[in-house]
Amino acid sequence: PFVIVCNHQASLDLMGMVEVIPERCVPIAKRELLYLGTVGWACWLSGIIFIERRRRDAAIGVISRTASTMRRENVS
Repeated sequence: PFVIVCNHQASLDLMGMVEVIPERCVPIAKRELLYLGTVGWACWLSGIIFIERRRRDAAIGVISRTASTMRRENVS
C-alpha cells in the first residue's frame, strides 16, 4: 500500500493525475472540488471520495470508513 499526494495547481492537473493513478486506487479529495462544474461532475463520476475539511470530525469519519473498506476490499 502507498499514498500519493497531489498538489494540483490547475483543473487540468486532475486529468493528468487520472493517467498516473494506479488501478484499484481510492482517490480522496477536498469537497470543494465537487463544486467546480464539469470537473466536479467528473470527479464524482470517477468515484472520488470527498472529505469536508472544515468539519474535522466528519472528515476523520469518512477517512476511517474508507480505510476499513480499503482493507476489506484489498485496494490501495
